[in-house]
Amino acid sequence: MRRFLTICALALVASSASAQLPGLRKRGAPTQPVLQGIDALRADFLTRSGSDTVYFGNGSAGLGPPTIATLQAQAAWLRQHPEVVVRIEGAGDPGDTRDHALAMGARRAEEVRDYLVLLGVPAAQVTTTTWGNERPGTPRSVTVLVK
Repeated sequence: MRRFLTICALALVASSASAQLPGLRKRGAPTQPVLQGIDALRADFLTRSGSDTVYFGNGSAGLGPPTIATLQAQAAWLRQHPEVVVRIEGAGDPGDTRDHALAMGARRAEEVRDYLVLLGVPAAQVTTTTWGNERPGTPRSVTVLVK
């Protein structure tokens, strides 16, 4: 019994001493918050880049100033998270034929991918697809999805 009390007393002193000494932390405790799970990554991506969607003019796949600003913020986040692969989904214009909408969505997605790669995002980190007008959502846009 005496031995048990001595061990308990030593454990108590050791734990209180480490709590009072600066620079000491418990083994395995992270020094910075760690993002866990895909939902946390998506939320952080949206918070830091401002949006996951960029918009285009009718019949256009050209990047305008608001689109470029959003893509620059997205590229900065992606460079900091090389383990994350994103899928760029292009959408067509309302009223286009199926084939034209699919082609326009593909051009928009490729334009966004090329610009992100130009900004230093590794090409292997980015995939593209087009939905044309097949999916309900935002027409004339490209959405970058953290997957």
